[in-house]
Amino acid sequence: MATDSSLLNSELELQQQEELYQQLLLQTMGNKQTENPESKVIRPQPGMCVKTVSEPDKQKVFVNICQSNSVPHPPELSREELLELLQSEDPSGYRVPMTLGEPHTEVDNSSQGCTAYDVVINQDFFQRCQQFFILVSVEGLENKYNLELSRDWKVLKNRKFLGSVSEQNIRTKSRPVIQELQPQGSSAAVAKKPEFTLLVEPPAGDPEYLIAEIKLPGVPSSRSLVLDVGEDRLVLTARPSLFHLDIFHPFLVDQVNSMAQYNKSTEILTVTMPVVSS
Repeated sequence: MATDSSLLNSELELQQQEELYQQLLLQTMGNKQTENPESKVIRPQPGMCVKTVSEPDKQKVFVNICQSNSVPHPPELSREELLELLQSEDPSGYRVPMTLGEPHTEVDNSSQGCTAYDVVINQDFFQRCQQFFILVSVEGLENKYNLELSRDWKVLKNRKFLGSVSEQNIRTKSRPVIQELQPQGSSAAVAKKPEFTLLVEPPAGDPEYLIAEIKLPGVPSSRSLVLDVGEDRLVLTARPSLFHLDIFHPFLVDQVNSMAQYNKSTEILTVTMPVVSS
């Protein structure tokens, strides 16, 4: 069978051009490393993909939360310190080293266009505090890109990343590698944030229950309360505009079997949530 030598020559030329391109690309990356010794290029590992929407236009937004041990670990926190942090007035004041990538256009499962962002954090920290870091990532993106993202997000079970993993530039010297988050405004600004306490049972070992005790002075009965227990979130409103509480916790809980009881004499609402995982 005769072979067309022109086709072979074309394929050879394409291969040579591809090799030349790869060499130039590597050379360019090397020059960038030399010109900017305070940073280096890393390729993070996929961690989880979080789906939410932008406000108020309700456009789909995906946050690819990636992990790499090249990113510094944030200050160590015990489980008790993490619970105390989430109960504070400004939980976003806890500084977490991260890189926030540029937005890129992708196509979702419905063949619709959407926007995706890549966020990279320390791998060990990601394994310990996945749910807490979703909140930190969303607030970091809002601050950097002037966004407003819905807190009604969803972690995709069968997908760890939307699009393709791209390289990230991270600093290697001590410079502002930490994204400091500012408290966001609340839609329930008229209502007060009640005092509350989060407890785990048993206090030592693997937690079986997460218990929230919320003080609601002036609330006459449970009929005035609207409670929503999510997998890692608790939202409470005491009508009419008396109290509003919206918190995230570092556990995944069983929403169906969670129970709440309001004691009118002590004016304390107790929410008992079975822990699925932490």
